[in-house]
Amino acid sequence: MDPEPERLLHRRQALARGYTPGELERARQSGVLQLVRRGVYARTALVDAMDVESQHRLLIEATVATSDAQAVVSHASAAVLHGIAVWNLPLHRVHLTLDASSGGRIVRRRHVHTAPLAADDVVRTTDGIAVTSVARTIIDIARTAPFETAVVTADSALQRELVTNDELCVAIVLGAARRGIPRARRVVAFADGRSESVGESRSRVLMHTHGLPKPDLQRVIRAHTGRRLGRVDFYVEQHHTVGEFDGMGKYTRYLRPGETSADAVRREKLREDALRATGAAVARWTWPELDHPSVVVQRLRSAFTLGSR
Repeated sequence: MDPEPERLLHRRQALARGYTPGELERARQSGVLQLVRRGVYARTALVDAMDVESQHRLLIEATVATSDAQAVVSHASAAVLHGIAVWNLPLHRVHLTLDASSGGRIVRRRHVHTAPLAADDVVRTTDGIAVTSVARTIIDIARTAPFETAVVTADSALQRELVTNDELCVAIVLGAARRGIPRARRVVAFADGRSESVGESRSRVLMHTHGLPKPDLQRVIRAHTGRRLGRVDFYVEQHHTVGEFDGMGKYTRYLRPGETSADAVRREKLREDALRATGAAVARWTWPELDHPSVVVQRLRSAFTLGSR
């Protein structure tokens, strides 16, 4: 079968074009098509080429087309549409909110919430999909998701300048009657748009939950001569300690013209040597180590001892 090149192929559209139910089923069984949700197909090659967020966008499109016209995309699904980081948020269901007092339900591919929706709570994407505003989206996630996950999302929205802290505070006030608002208030108080990645946001939460001193973010460090040595992820003033999260792509994202990854690693090593020459201690950790907080905490505490001498 050679389906039309749209992102989605609805069963009723395919049948209207002359395809038979048997042809659709054979295309699915052969792997040419796959079900996105009941009655909606996509080309397998298209889906396989997508990342998880893009696949969720496809599921959103399929779900909105077959849902209540008054439903608004919300929670994690809204974050995906807004381009906000969604670390550790399940994306196997599309979240929708209805402005109603009852009627919420959870099925295999869809979670329908019911809650008041003010006019300012709803915006539309360039494709015309109704979605909760960024501020409402962040607050809904902060009310319902674990603290670390919600901080990642809030930091991302602030860092990308999709929302301001003032707008988040207003959204909290407007949603004061909803369950989980005290949790959301803690997330907003902790959120910081200077965090530039999921790993940096998770690192901040790790330091906070383990009682480590609050770091300054994106601090510019200078040599004794005043020469700028670079901007660091974290700086703990009282212990003269630099903290650096080495995420995936750390040495490839900012490659200079003609520079290889090995060149970038050497450049970073020279930068670290220059930082240490100021008397600062330097602690580094990687993505896998964030899942073992004691490793990061011990590394930082060891650095604090060195930097305080």
